[in-house]
Amino acid sequence: MQKRANVLFIILDQLRADCVFGNLAQHVNLPNIQRLAEDSVSFLQHFSVTNPCGPSRASILTGQYAMNHRSVRNGTPLRYDTPNLATEIRKAGYVPMLFGYTDTSQDPRVHDADDPALKSCEYPMTGFHEVVEMRQGMSYPWRSHLLDCGYNFSNYQNIFHPVSKTGGTPKINDPAFYSAEHSDTAFLTDRFLAEIPNYADESWFAHLTYIRPHPPLVAPSPYNTMYDPSKLPLPTRLTTKEDEEAVHPFFGPLHIKDPVSKFVTGFPQLSATDENVQVLRSIYLGLATEVDFHIGRVIQFLKDNDQYDDTMIILTSDHGEMLGDRHSWGKLSVYDAAYQTPLIIRVPELGDQAGKKIEMISESVDITPTILDWVMQSVPNSMDGRSLIPILHGERPTDWRKYSFSELDFALPTAPTVWEQILGLNTKNGNLSIIREEQFTLVQFAADLPPLLFDHSRQGEMVDVSKAPEYQETLYEMTLRLLRHRMKYTEQTLSETIITSEGAKTQYRIP
Repeated sequence: MQKRANVLFIILDQLRADCVFGNLAQHVNLPNIQRLAEDSVSFLQHFSVTNPCGPSRASILTGQYAMNHRSVRNGTPLRYDTPNLATEIRKAGYVPMLFGYTDTSQDPRVHDADDPALKSCEYPMTGFHEVVEMRQGMSYPWRSHLLDCGYNFSNYQNIFHPVSKTGGTPKINDPAFYSAEHSDTAFLTDRFLAEIPNYADESWFAHLTYIRPHPPLVAPSPYNTMYDPSKLPLPTRLTTKEDEEAVHPFFGPLHIKDPVSKFVTGFPQLSATDENVQVLRSIYLGLATEVDFHIGRVIQFLKDNDQYDDTMIILTSDHGEMLGDRHSWGKLSVYDAAYQTPLIIRVPELGDQAGKKIEMISESVDITPTILDWVMQSVPNSMDGRSLIPILHGERPTDWRKYSFSELDFALPTAPTVWEQILGLNTKNGNLSIIREEQFTLVQFAADLPPLLFDHSRQGEMVDVSKAPEYQETLYEMTLRLLRHRMKYTEQTLSETIITSEGAKTQYRIP
């Protein structure tokens, strides 16, 4: 099977879509990502199908909805034999190099109980060749690099404490312990640029995954104070946190679980004043700009080495970030800010499609089928997503999806979460599903909790209209749509195969 040159797949962790295409894009400088977008096709209605990091990356890399791969929370194992991007692209002759992490929890059925792989939820997904280990909880290569550079620290987590330049009590926007040239983002980029030249004579695949702008919200100088908090827009929210909690029983436990103090290290009593919120938002944008700078280095390397026009480039994020919207932080939410992400794809043959912005709905499960389609490798029946290659070439499939679907599990099998404790839930019903179409978004809960319905032609997510009499027919129709989606996309690894007297026969899917 003929190869299609190089593939560079970049994931930023927790980057909101509106930092690239939306309101916050007016307030953050991302010149390299914007230039890439001008030379690519951008998908403006792109959504993660599940949160948080581990489940989201499982869906991206397996092309499956969480209801099918069932790695539904950080720490929940992914079945060892689930086809994924790495296992399938190997069939096309590529070594799937991993620079960073996949946040995959290993299947305990194929590991000894004392195997270190079962002690962390941040191991690489099956099939990947881990070139540079770069994980959120602990990155030994980066830690070693900092020590070699003369930094002294007794505890890894202390690295993420802001440090006062004067030796006094630190403020939340004081710089990081390390300089910009030694940051995790710089280190990962340096390692990528050091390794890739070794593959100049062959087609290569690289999955480059940056931790930032994921918390903790601490940035090296000058990124820590790059943006004036007073000039940033305030979060989108109701007047008080109590107003938000009155919208639905889900939100009270959420605010307990993820207070603002959780997103910066060393300030356990931090309160969500407007001043603190705006400062943290400014640091987040600074971290995004730092990543953008290093993405620029990567793109420039490809251009300088005559590989840019031989490389498929995909840039996205695993999920969004509430960033103070709705008085919430993190990604365990029902609102679009937690799920909508940028998706930018460049293939050498774009032609006059370069710079196009697509309003058609796309989902994170589409990325792996798109890559496989481009390298002319068949897409397994297990994958729920669809290839975006026809859309990249200017086609508009008449049977394209009219809605997006997302899930969130918020219960744990080990210790009860705050939702379980307060709402009396368990792992069977501590989950929700979201379906979004052009006018309406429906959130349904597995537990006996009320739904949420938003009308985007009016006040959108600011007002729940599920109880309004004039919306009852819409509520019914959206619930049917959700039910039919779950029925249509049940796990299909073997469901398209029949055992006959002549052997197994399979109906293979289109990309």
